[in-house]
Amino acid sequence: MKNWMKKMSFWKSALIVMLVAVLSGTMLIGCGAKKEEAKKNTKIRLSTTTSVNDSGLLPFLQGDFEKDTGYTLEITSAGTGAAIEKGKTGDADCLLVHAKSAEEEFIEEGYGVERVVLMYNYFVIVGPENDPAGIKGVSSASEAFQKIKDSGCSFVSRGDDSGTNKAELKIWDSLGIDPDGQDWYISTGQGMGASINVASEKQAYIFTDKASYLSHSLKDSLALLLEESDDLKNTYSMIAVNKEKWPDTNTEGASEFIKWMKSDKAKDLITSYGKEEYGQPLFYIDQ
Repeated sequence: MKNWMKKMSFWKSALIVMLVAVLSGTMLIGCGAKKEEAKKNTKIRLSTTTSVNDSGLLPFLQGDFEKDTGYTLEITSAGTGAAIEKGKTGDADCLLVHAKSAEEEFIEEGYGVERVVLMYNYFVIVGPENDPAGIKGVSSASEAFQKIKDSGCSFVSRGDDSGTNKAELKIWDSLGIDPDGQDWYISTGQGMGASINVASEKQAYIFTDKASYLSHSLKDSLALLLEESDDLKNTYSMIAVNKEKWPDTNTEGASEFIKWMKSDKAKDLITSYGKEEYGQPLFYIDQ
């Protein structure tokens, strides 16, 4: 009987050891799988406006961000309306755009988590060197727009629902003017670079962000006539897409991107960009 009890005790102990080993191995495999899964999600889909990308700022920052964090940025750029739409369709993890009312609406509808203000520059009005509408020296963009309209001089608009286009239309609306369909109003339906090309060709006035103008190859064919009035400030914000809307959203990566962009290192890089080539920064940090 004692021998039988000893044998039972032995096999019971052996069974317990085996169960512990199996369960430990399962836990280790599970943890390893989770770590491996986390490692695979290093791509951040950033949807941004053309002015930030085409000015060269994002390519300038991208290398440092990827080196510092281990994430890879997949950047698509378009007008702010189209950039925000990518967040609505689940094709972006994070937005970097510049149209406050559209951004707030995006968040109110549950697509975005929080609007984080990053930086600003200024919209400017450029046009023919001889300034036939006489806008140089006026105190505001609305006054300049009124003069352009009264003169009948050509004005080029992006007409693409971008942040720049929204800001331009807001000024016309404040004057009670609907420029659509007017002989002097040229809507391109294209990005900033292509629209500046049209303005240069037609020697027309155009409303643009300063960074796009300064970095454009044809900037010397158009004069900078108005800048830095109160109604020309252009603010850029970041928004992480809401995971509750799109479960596959890389919210961890989006949060890491926003955190890095608000770091002292990124701020220094942003405010240094453009100084060497243009003698002034193209963007300023919004404190």
